[in-house]
Amino acid sequence: MLSSPVVLALALSLVSAFCYAAAAVVQERTAAGTADLRGTLVRGSWWGAVGLNASGALLHVVALRYGPLTLVQPLGALTLVVAVPLGALVARRRTSGAQWRGVALTLVGLTALLAATASGHAPDDTLGTGEVLAVALVAFGVIAVLVRFATGGSGIGGLAFAAASGIASGVGSTLAQKLAVGPTPSWGVAVVAVLTVAFASGGLLLSQKAYRSGLGGPLALLTLVNPVAASVIGIGLLGEGFQYGTAGTLIALAGAVAAARGVVLLSRPQPHQSRQPHQDLPGRRAASASTRNQPRLPRPTRLLRAGLPSAARVRPVTVELGVELTGTSRTV
Repeated sequence: MLSSPVVLALALSLVSAFCYAAAAVVQERTAAGTADLRGTLVRGSWWGAVGLNASGALLHVVALRYGPLTLVQPLGALTLVVAVPLGALVARRRTSGAQWRGVALTLVGLTALLAATASGHAPDDTLGTGEVLAVALVAFGVIAVLVRFATGGSGIGGLAFAAASGIASGVGSTLAQKLAVGPTPSWGVAVVAVLTVAFASGGLLLSQKAYRSGLGGPLALLTLVNPVAASVIGIGLLGEGFQYGTAGTLIALAGAVAAARGVVLLSRPQPHQSRQPHQDLPGRRAASASTRNQPRLPRPTRLLRAGLPSAARVRPVTVELGVELTGTSRTV
């Protein structure tokens, strides 16, 4: 049976995922309508997405106060579960059957992970100052490599930005847990606070760059890398694990595989809907308007139905041909 702190962490994670999903949809639409980052920063919709991300981050930090990293971070996959149908609703397109299967697989996988990780109490162990600096240094190096790869003209630059954003967000969440779990004022806590803000802000900007290539693929990779980075730190440095021993580990791995498969299905791009017959292009409307202004010619079928004109209505037309034929001028 789930303990009260874990239930609270679960509820906070659900609301946080909804905030992140709404922010991702707004970011993707903003990125599609602007040419560069400078144009993005002057749009009110982007700042609305920043507010949603900030709300989601705050709820996420509070959830880390009551639940372990191995529980709270995987629940971030719910962001994609909410974002894909929400994005389809905003864009007025139907959610495909593959996407609904992705939703089902993701939820089943997260349920398995929940069963294997959600029996513990609120976390009481956090990273030491030396571990924080080591984690930050390694993460910064990996992010720098990914950003350089993304800006090198590669065709998968959006995915590289998404991976960098996932690492930054996962590390930021790990550092935020140290601030959430009863910190005592010290210079070390101040350093952790600065690094947390830096990684969170970097993750936001990197995700904005990633969404310029679309929503599905980058958001899927970001959603997978984020909990993996945080779980590696939680298991490797904080001693977090799974209940039920080997069986719990196998359940968690099976759930992770199912959730990953669901995320991949959710990330598949959808074909654009065909234009409705009554929706014409602007150039086509202009062409049809100019055609209406021209005089209409009678159709051949109408001429046939009307028959030939009568002889009384025929007026002879004489045309002089300046051609000499056998010494006379022929008239028509």
